[in-house]
Amino acid sequence: MRHRPLAYRYTRQQRLLKTDEFSSVFSLRQTKANEFFQLWLRPNGFDRARLGVVVAKRVVRHAVGRNFIKRTVREQFRLHAHELSGFDLIVRAKRPVRRSESAAARTALLKLFARIGPCRAC
Repeated sequence: MRHRPLAYRYTRQQRLLKTDEFSSVFSLRQTKANEFFQLWLRPNGFDRARLGVVVAKRVVRHAVGRNFIKRTVREQFRLHAHELSGFDLIVRAKRPVRRSESAAARTALLKLFARIGPCRAC
């Protein structure tokens, strides 16, 4: 059995769990978007990034589709969290992602993550 390196785990400390945590990110209103996702961000003062994912029922009707999007977002965050340290992020799905579009959605999400860099000076 292979163990994942500790650096690539998605731990409880990397999740936005409480309504107040989500509200504080939404209230700052610093956003970036593309055709698949909208990203809210807020500096958090920690040495790690934290993630919240929102997929509305009106965007993706079936739970299977919503869960697929959430898994995709969490996996990309897990692999790139070290590059995003110091931010609370909320990713909202803007439209359904079909499995045939999953590579394009992952690329779009990584482009949003890359656009966070210039905001560090804000």
